[in-house]
Amino acid sequence: MPEGTMAMAVHEHSQRSPILRFSFRADGTGPATTAAATGLDAHTVSARVLAVLRILTGFVFLWAFLDKVFGLGYATASGKGWIDGGSPTKGFLSSVAAGPLQSTFHAWAGAAWADWLFMLGLAGIGAAVMAGVALRPAAVAGTAMMALMWLAEWPPAKHLTDGSPSMSTNPFADYHMIYAVALVAVAAVGAGATWGLGRWWARLPVVRDHTWLR
Repeated sequence: MPEGTMAMAVHEHSQRSPILRFSFRADGTGPATTAAATGLDAHTVSARVLAVLRILTGFVFLWAFLDKVFGLGYATASGKGWIDGGSPTKGFLSSVAAGPLQSTFHAWAGAAWADWLFMLGLAGIGAAVMAGVALRPAAVAGTAMMALMWLAEWPPAKHLTDGSPSMSTNPFADYHMIYAVALVAVAAVGAGATWGLGRWWARLPVVRDHTWLR
């Protein structure tokens, strides 16, 4: 076969043939199939990763709500749940021992309005984020909640008001910041469309007319 004809045949064959990419395992035992070989593109992988982040972040809030309501024996002792007459805010806010809002948080501790607002926030944010709906309002509410909790714990302090070490591990980027950033991220990219009810939610007339509800 002439050289030009052979080159043309190879070129046509390469256009028609699917490209499979493989990477070798670190132990050298054989090829490992990559996302390209399994038919998953980068967009699909990213969407699923963000969906997992969304579900886990929502579960953090929803679990905190359930534990504080029923006293599941984790952060809230058995028999001390909200349903048993306990206060979801009294223990935490009354123990605030650092920061510029210390007296303010002490005044809020155990107040009925604070308990209801805190618990409704946990339930609403957790349910919405796990379901993939109303992610923007949930991100705003969740970020405000995390900011208040960050102020209550006041990570910049090295010592508490009694002089004891605060045991702060980072003066700024603690877990409250991470949760807030995660909420903003999943809302910004519309992560509710994957493994969630985001597409259905976005089609509702009220949501179409008020995009801030997405």
